[in-house]
Amino acid sequence: MEKIKTMKEEKKKNAQAPWADLNLSNEKLIKIYRDMLLIRRFEERAAQEYGKGKIGGFCHLYIGQEATGVGAIAPLREDDFIYTAYRDHGQAIARGMSSKGCMAELFGKATGVSKGIGGSMHFYDLSKGFMGGWGIVGGHPPLAAGSAFATKYQGRDSVTICFMGEASTNQGVFHEILNMAMLWKLPIIFICENNGYGMGTAISRAMAGEHLFEKAAGYEMARGAVNGMDVIEMYREMSVAIERARKESLPTFLEARTYRFRGHSMSDPGQYRTKDEIDEYKKRDPIETFGSALKQWNVLSESAIEKLEEEIKAEVQEAVEFADASPQPPIDVLYDHVYA
Repeated sequence: MEKIKTMKEEKKKNAQAPWADLNLSNEKLIKIYRDMLLIRRFEERAAQEYGKGKIGGFCHLYIGQEATGVGAIAPLREDDFIYTAYRDHGQAIARGMSSKGCMAELFGKATGVSKGIGGSMHFYDLSKGFMGGWGIVGGHPPLAAGSAFATKYQGRDSVTICFMGEASTNQGVFHEILNMAMLWKLPIIFICENNGYGMGTAISRAMAGEHLFEKAAGYEMARGAVNGMDVIEMYREMSVAIERARKESLPTFLEARTYRFRGHSMSDPGQYRTKDEIDEYKKRDPIETFGSALKQWNVLSESAIEKLEEEIKAEVQEAVEFADASPQPPIDVLYDHVYA
């Protein structure tokens, strides 16, 4: 007897996957999911190693914000450039920097991505166009604009993206550089990762106005807010902005509304937030929600996700072992790169 289709089955048949308009292959979708999962497990392990005293200095984790970084970086080309602030591990991994090199940098080892002298806040890899994590709030957008100016001047169609925290938008230089980017028509995308807090201060207590993206209105710049907890929405909006930058040489300002599940840094107990607030945001965990969508649309099975988990767990363990076994930077590199 022929099975009668239920209303739910018929609705699913007629519906489209959330990424149907993006021409994303299953392979690309799985890579996006894997990148987010790798970032999460890497950061969780970094927290453990910090607790053991293996990682010194500041350490800002990306847990909860994975969809923003991966969704923004996944549509880029290899010849594009990335600048970011000090919460940079996730974006480095999303760009394809090795988990071994990243963990070794956290350990301050010579095999690290910045040769052990950058630490958590200063990952760097010119070969991947990853132009560094920068520690001064609002200090790096001018550098990113310089990169965009250079590529335009050279006649290339490369795009520069610049991640920043919401507190950067209170700096005077932020407004200066948005003005210049629009005046000079630079191929740059400013991505404000609005996680709701500047360190331990809620943005409602620190800045006027609900919609940070409207700060770009005074410069007549393309702008908008995007759900930074949804990797597909992030990918979609970034694809539009990238095309604008590449074809029209025009900048964009995107406010990615996201949330960090941990404190500002490893030294922050996060007592300014309630457990209920954090739990509410965890219901929108970008990895859980995207994983569920991939299962729903038969891109990944539960067993395939479990296999990915095992592979990533092994990769992160290898990264820790590599970092542990790597040598300290020799003392004679202390003054390297101080002057050009």
